[in-house]
Amino acid sequence: MKELKKLNKLFARYKWQIIGGVIVTIASRILSLLLPKYVGKIINLLNAYGQGERTDLDAVESDLLLYIAIIIGSTLLAAGLTFIMRQLIIVVSRHLEYDLKNIIYQQYQRLSLSFYKQNRTGDLMNRISEDVSKVRMYMGPAIMYGINMITLFAVIVPAMINTAPTLAFYTLVPLPFLSVAIYVVSREIHKRSTLVQQYLSNLNTISQEAFSGISVIKAYNLAPQMNAQFEQVANDSKNKNIDLARVQALFFPLMVLLIGLSNILVIYIGGRQVIAGEIEVGTIPEFLIYVNMLTWPVAIVGWVTNMIQQAEASQKRINQFLDIEPQIQNLVEETTPVAGSIEFKNVNLVYDDTDIHALKDLSFKIKAGQTLAILGKTGSGKSTILELIGRLYDVTNGVIEIDGTPIRDLNLDDLRKAIGYVPQDAFLFSDTIGNNIAFGKKDASEEEIEAAAKNAVVHKNIKNFTLGYQTVLGERGITLSGGQKQRMSIARAIIKTPNILLFDDCLSAVDTETEEQILNNLKKVTQDTTTIIVSHRVSSAKNADQIIVLDDGKIIESGNHHSLLEAGGYYADLYANQMLEQ
Repeated sequence: MKELKKLNKLFARYKWQIIGGVIVTIASRILSLLLPKYVGKIINLLNAYGQGERTDLDAVESDLLLYIAIIIGSTLLAAGLTFIMRQLIIVVSRHLEYDLKNIIYQQYQRLSLSFYKQNRTGDLMNRISEDVSKVRMYMGPAIMYGINMITLFAVIVPAMINTAPTLAFYTLVPLPFLSVAIYVVSREIHKRSTLVQQYLSNLNTISQEAFSGISVIKAYNLAPQMNAQFEQVANDSKNKNIDLARVQALFFPLMVLLIGLSNILVIYIGGRQVIAGEIEVGTIPEFLIYVNMLTWPVAIVGWVTNMIQQAEASQKRINQFLDIEPQIQNLVEETTPVAGSIEFKNVNLVYDDTDIHALKDLSFKIKAGQTLAILGKTGSGKSTILELIGRLYDVTNGVIEIDGTPIRDLNLDDLRKAIGYVPQDAFLFSDTIGNNIAFGKKDASEEEIEAAAKNAVVHKNIKNFTLGYQTVLGERGITLSGGQKQRMSIARAIIKTPNILLFDDCLSAVDTETEEQILNNLKKVTQDTTTIIVSHRVSSAKNADQIIVLDDGKIIESGNHHSLLEAGGYYADLYANQMLEQ
């Protein structure tokens, strides 16, 4: 259970509820002892009256009614305490589940971008849903029934030994064999539970990718191949679950066999002792009730062990991610305001996951409030520059300075709050259009949302929707065209009025006329904002204060529009070709 030790801090938050649940459990189990004890007394009372040892019928009836009242009262009280126990422990398990999911989700938020390039979404989702559900079964039902089982053994076994030691010995003989069997089988359950969760992650990953890429699957008529792939993984998952079920199926028959053996021993050994006059006849039904009271705890030993083993396997998978330290960490706690001047000094970046040398000794400077345009071929390192400014990655060598301060010496939250970022692949959430735009500024008014949409030249499109700004988008904005998604992403970035705006080829899906409108509007709203525009179009870059052209991670040209045209290099050729196309 070493992996489950991670949960001890969570348990400490609810220690009083758990302690209360344990106390109530012990009290309810002690009360339950009264049932077999007084059933035995009733049998002995009736036996004594039948054999003439007691002749006062009124006294016998009075004792009988008292014993019955004690049984009913103790049973009702034990039931009430059991209800309270469930309310305490099971409710706490739901709180613990909530806390654990939040811890995992917050860790997912902290982890660096490279982590998401190396792990699949379906697997991440499975760990925060299925794996946490398995762990909750340990934190609630397994602990509750485990305490119940231990308490019952702790109170019943001494009571049996105190009543009839010899009979108790024979009755409890099968239990050590049960313990050995549980130990052997639980190890197999642990191994197979781990495999089951891994295959479930694979199943979730395939499903998630199929749903996200359904348009591509339909366009290429790949449904039969995807169905075959899903069927194969589902079949493997089914086989692993069947293997697990086979091992789990050993428990219940084993319990029934051993409990049945205990009952036979009680009747046989107890009967001989009654004949020999060593015990009273009421001791036999008393012991039969004891054995059957132990039936459920013994039966759930397998179930509880199974839950703990599955929780151990799931928590191990969760811990694998919780133990990862993010590559990008906030190294500064105090507030560090960001104005917007940016300087790259001999910056190199090698991606850890691919070993691609994306930037090589890159140096440039842009003053606060200026506009920089970056052009270059695909894979030249344009988007990488924007990722470094947002500290999605740290440089391998060199220094990036913001307002003269190394970027690692800035508060990471303050840095990212100061940035408005429009990615190359525009991402919209499954929410209303208005909320998607206001994502950059949660307290934005309707007027601010509409103003941002107008500046992004998407207001008229939104108004044409039946519900306007209250239109709910499909997953990833699937109900919109590529150009509409890009323009809404631009509106989302500019509504927060950031000090630094980063545009990553975000006008590629709009026509040149709309592009010109957007760029003119951006001039007005970003006069005091440092703006970096990554583009393949000269039309997006020509009005920038500074333009750099990248090739293989190096700057091959830099200057403004007119100086680069006069230089007659890559930029001039690109401009001529694009003018010719227009």
